[in-house]
Amino acid sequence: MADPAKRAGEDAPWLMIVGLSEDGYEALSPPARAALAQADVVIGPIRHLGLVLPHLTCPAHEWPVPFREGVARVMEWRGQRVVALVSGDPFWFGAGSSLVAGLPPNEWIAHPAPSTFTLAAARLGWAIQDLVCLGLHAAPFARLRPHLAPGRRALVLLRDGAAVGDLARWLTDLGFGASTLHVLEALGGPRERVREGRADAFTLTDIAHPVAVGLSCAGSGPALALTPGRDDMLFASDGQITKAPVRALTLAALAPRAGEHLWDIGAGSGSIGIEWLLAHPSTRATAFEADPVRAARARANAGALGADRLTVIEGRAPACLPLDPSDPRPDAVFIGGGLSQALLDALRAGLPAGTRLVANAVTLESEVLLAQAQGLHGGSLLRIELADAAPLGPRRGWKARYPIVQWSVTL
Repeated sequence: MADPAKRAGEDAPWLMIVGLSEDGYEALSPPARAALAQADVVIGPIRHLGLVLPHLTCPAHEWPVPFREGVARVMEWRGQRVVALVSGDPFWFGAGSSLVAGLPPNEWIAHPAPSTFTLAAARLGWAIQDLVCLGLHAAPFARLRPHLAPGRRALVLLRDGAAVGDLARWLTDLGFGASTLHVLEALGGPRERVREGRADAFTLTDIAHPVAVGLSCAGSGPALALTPGRDDMLFASDGQITKAPVRALTLAALAPRAGEHLWDIGAGSGSIGIEWLLAHPSTRATAFEADPVRAARARANAGALGADRLTVIEGRAPACLPLDPSDPRPDAVFIGGGLSQALLDALRAGLPAGTRLVANAVTLESEVLLAQAQGLHGGSLLRIELADAAPLGPRRGWKARYPIVQWSVTL
């Protein structure tokens, strides 16, 4: 069998990414050991270096902070035989993708070890394909928010032992205090320990790093619906919000797809951009809002609902829009506020063919703009009329909401 460090027809790679578990050097595969033995330089976190240091015959460097400086240092050694030590599987919430970005495949090779997720599932007897797996070392707990529902399970990686108590308090505050936290410390090594506690009665304080938590969710907290049109009460607002039924129809018209980018113009509470982001973890969204108070509220709503990747730009459209041809283009655009002829003209001129555009109008003046635009450029017009049951004397009747006119078009 050919040496995996030497690919057919190619020179041997200079960068070796070696995944380590807590059982250290003895558990490494023969190719990983060979990479360490032949290395000109080794770099890794201090904990990883400690696991292999007695077996090194070359200089060893601690990975610097911030992380990106370590990547830059590795690139400076390009051409030497470099080993980068990482945790477990380098390409599952690991450093692998950052290290190899921009490198051709013949310049690097990875020797993964079992990931913490794999080890945790093996200890708990949980099927990984049925779990949510998240790396929350430097990410907010709210990334878990869309996945919190009674009976759901998750595996999360945390920055340190103190973060486990913080997670327990966060879950309790949301109404999920009945959840069980399975605390898994230093998996795979001599310091391994597995304990558990209920979130609202959590008392463990001597938790060792590295740590993972297996979450068995329980409690009466509000679970987020899986489809658009989520409860209006989830979004803090001053009334400037696309209400749930209209939001559902608007998201259906916008038709988010994996990896796509939305511009939400006149974002208000940010509800459209947030629901777009909740559709799939690979989606992106940029919200534009002229009112700084509303812009701050949109950021807070996004953070609370696990959609913190929402980018909020303060400014009035079209002046604030990145419409230069060199700027990244959106796949879809929603106009929820600030509709004007100037805005429609700017979008028509600045967006590429194939961009999906959806605009909602509630005033007569805005309706006229959309009717004219549809007559000129095609697409579809939809009039949305909703009514709610309300008291009418001793009985009930229908109380109409303001009608919405929606224009949907592919430019």
